[in-house]
Amino acid sequence: MRVLICGGGVIGASVAYFLARRGAEVVVIERTGVACAASGKSGGFLALDWCDGTPIEALARRSFALHASLAETIDADWGYRRMDTYGGWSTSDAAGQRGARKNDLAWLAADVNVARRLGSQATTAQVHPGLFTRAMMRKAEANGARLQMGEVTGLIRRGPDGPVAGVEVDGKTIEGDAVVIAMGPWSILATRWLPMPPVFGLKGHSLVFETGAEVPAEALFLEYQEQDGEVHSPEVFPRADGTTYVCAISSESPLPVDPANVAPDPGAIERLAAMCRRLSPALGSAKVLAAQACHRPVTRDGLPLIGPVAGVEGAYLATGHSVWGILNAPATGEAMAELILDGAARTVDLAPFDPARLRPGRAQ
Repeated sequence: MRVLICGGGVIGASVAYFLARRGAEVVVIERTGVACAASGKSGGFLALDWCDGTPIEALARRSFALHASLAETIDADWGYRRMDTYGGWSTSDAAGQRGARKNDLAWLAADVNVARRLGSQATTAQVHPGLFTRAMMRKAEANGARLQMGEVTGLIRRGPDGPVAGVEVDGKTIEGDAVVIAMGPWSILATRWLPMPPVFGLKGHSLVFETGAEVPAEALFLEYQEQDGEVHSPEVFPRADGTTYVCAISSESPLPVDPANVAPDPGAIERLAAMCRRLSPALGSAKVLAAQACHRPVTRDGLPLIGPVAGVEGAYLATGHSVWGILNAPATGEAMAELILDGAARTVDLAPFDPARLRPGRAQ
């Protein structure tokens, strides 16, 4: 069976890996570059139980376990490690206030309030998202998958209402028995030729600092109030390679047609840098390696789209994972491979993510 995967992000790479491992003929079609968008610019944070009590619980738990096993079985280093994770709060005008130290994390400013422990090394972990995505793609290629650069512009069917026959890429046809749309927020482009729900992009900004060994494996989730009263939720993820990733400041800025054209909103990076200087002397004195932005794919109900496209035999969606794309990529890839090759997913129930729940015209 020949499967065409549209999108070279973490979801597309994971679907390709699990399909190729089972002997399917796989072609991944990517317009700009592997891990060029959120898959290369996100935090890479993993949590075992943070989705418990939601429809994503089983997917997240399965994927957390897969991340651990993939790190042991694939000969590549993408910075997988377990972490301690903390939550707290701070404000822009608290600097210089005297009093007892409000946290036990030596790399933070003394007056940052760390109120609780959110996760231990048994329940939270991380990967470097870009390294993980590229490693999964390389392993898929080692198992026979092929990566082809180009822009997908249409779906080819066997007759007006027949099954999938391939896709159009830069004016040429690539034949296939199944097509998977895994283009993150750019999956919305496929609505021009597929009856699928829309996927939107929520923009986030991030900085990557060179911190060396100064910041240990302690992830941090904060509520931070700026001087004008606006509240943000910065997330801080020290990485195994001696860098520290910090993200905050979301917006609904328009999604450019080409992922290569994503750029930070005016002033957003400067505001984020000011937060970092306020929160940690280690960050305030560190070299900035990257100042960037990315769009996370979101759906109307906040759940991913994983499954077949109603009325189009051989067409599938795997997108809309929001902030949990890196976490849930392995289980999504595994379940999609089962769905396409066996007719049903066994490891995870995909019913909550059926794209038909949001199909155009259906009442919500």
